[in-house]
Amino acid sequence: MSVPSLPIGVVVVAFNSADVILGCVESLLAQEGGAPAVVVVDNASTDDTVAVLRAWARDTRTDLREFAATDRPARDAAGAVTLVHSGANRGFAGGVNVGLAVLAAMPEIGHFWVLNPDAFADQGACRAIIRAASKTPGYALMGGRVCYADPPHRVQIDGGRVSLWTGVSGNVNLGRPAAEAVLPTGEALDFITGASMVASRAFYETVGPMREDYFLYYEEADWALRRGTMPLVVAEGLVVYHHAGTSIGSPTLERLASPFSFWFKYHSRMLFVRRFNPVGLPVAMGYATVKAAQLLLRGALPQAAALLRAVWGLGAPRSVRDRLSPEAQRIAFGRADR
Repeated sequence: MSVPSLPIGVVVVAFNSADVILGCVESLLAQEGGAPAVVVVDNASTDDTVAVLRAWARDTRTDLREFAATDRPARDAAGAVTLVHSGANRGFAGGVNVGLAVLAAMPEIGHFWVLNPDAFADQGACRAIIRAASKTPGYALMGGRVCYADPPHRVQIDGGRVSLWTGVSGNVNLGRPAAEAVLPTGEALDFITGASMVASRAFYETVGPMREDYFLYYEEADWALRRGTMPLVVAEGLVVYHHAGTSIGSPTLERLASPFSFWFKYHSRMLFVRRFNPVGLPVAMGYATVKAAQLLLRGALPQAAALLRAVWGLGAPRSVRDRLSPEAQRIAFGRADR
């Protein structure tokens, strides 16, 4: 298998990703022009994610090396794929930060690519990153096109916009045919999706890691809004295909989000608005309450209840809590319920 040779490091945060992780990792090792450094952070999966990676590495003779979250291996010690055991489900941002710290200890890595485990990259993705970075070397965050894995010709997101009054975020070109959708410019965006997002080393060293008190959702929008004058960039040719919400029940074009997804999304939305536009919080809460009423009219009682509990600070319902281990509950709800 390919040996890392590009100034790009990829962080893949896995949680119960046994059915998708190999597609993601293999797409990275098959990049044209060489492979990036691949760091898989396992957020204490309870399925066979780790076993699947180990068996695949053995069968394909891929150099897989394992470390604890506190280790900082040099690149030549990391292997083609580095598996980092986070020790707990730290949430998306917590897992990303573990991986970023590993990559930041490798001085030759200049671009930190965060990629979802249920996504796989087009073979020219890394070349697109290098090409776009050469045009805008002082960039903060870089995105590209994220298409649905099924159907692959439909755009999921080409970048995001967010209202500081309602907290509502929107996916640019959502659902449009990829052949017809025009990529936006970085200036037209508020954030880059965390499903496929590249941070420059300069941005990481200036702004610091992601804030972990979101646990899920809005951490990438928060990160982008702290970039100062450093620009967002959209790279032509940086294309990934995303299965979307395989572990947390995020919505798709055909599927309503799960109560788990609703609670974290609306908890994080209120935190985001409170942080960046506190006078808009009553607007955001009112808007969200109307959304709950719409869900009730659709018969989606569990989703509506989870949303309202998040917005009005009532804590997560038991059905949401029970999906996480006691340690993960402490991490997620110890912050959220305060």
